[in-house]
Amino acid sequence: MDRMIDFFVDTNILIYILEKHPHPMISSIVKFSHAVSVISEIELLGKKNITPYEVNIARKLLNNCEVIELNNAIKETAIALKQKYSIKTSDAIIAATSKVFNLQLVTADKDFKKIEDIEVVLLDLKSNN
Repeated sequence: MDRMIDFFVDTNILIYILEKHPHPMISSIVKFSHAVSVISEIELLGKKNITPYEVNIARKLLNNCEVIELNNAIKETAIALKQKYSIKTSDAIIAATSKVFNLQLVTADKDFKKIEDIEVVLLDLKSNN
């Protein structure tokens, strides 16, 4: 990684940032340096029926993130996590990235809480604040 990272965020957090979700943590994340997995970049930009405007806005957000590419350490860790926890491949890669770089994962996806190998900050974005 090229810089110090304050937050490692899941794809759903990027979506909430783009939607300007009112949760105070969402607005705080954009003020700090944050990283995402290349998987989140693919998920965000690969959305079915995404408009050119949405692509442009998403790319601007991603330009302000450190995008962590897949490497051998992440790949091997993802394989081990997928075997251990029976999770989706994309979640395994995101969790593995968190583990390899020793970064807390900020997410709204409760499925990550079962992964004991990483530190998860789980945001409850359904309740009003």
